[in-house]
Amino acid sequence: MQSTEEVEALEKIIGQLQGAHSELSQLAKKSPGDSVNEFKLRLVNKIIENANDVLGDGYKPFDDFEIFDKDDIPTNSDVTLVLSQYMEQAERYRSDNVIYNGGAWWYQVNGQKSDIRSGPPSKVGRK
Repeated sequence: MQSTEEVEALEKIIGQLQGAHSELSQLAKKSPGDSVNEFKLRLVNKIIENANDVLGDGYKPFDDFEIFDKDDIPTNSDVTLVLSQYMEQAERYRSDNVIYNGGAWWYQVNGQKSDIRSGPPSKVGRK
């Protein structure tokens, strides 16, 4: 990561992905084949657009996926599947950019420890 703004953007997108995934997972358990309504789809697409920007080509989960097609409404389970892949990649990106120093985990910015604390990495295999 090159700036604290990138760290903040990643933290924001992780929270948005987790929130959307949590909500849609509940719907998918009840009615996996039901279509996502337009309002939710618009929000999910905005989250995915932001995630694509934050994750970049190196961490974006699918090379050929940008957003859901509003004319081909996906099901609850489709959206849940895609969001889970984005969550995994966002966590891999975060895990690749934290270091242990002084008894705590910190984000790295420009290859150096920043003043932004983080949790421990959950993914094995650093970049």
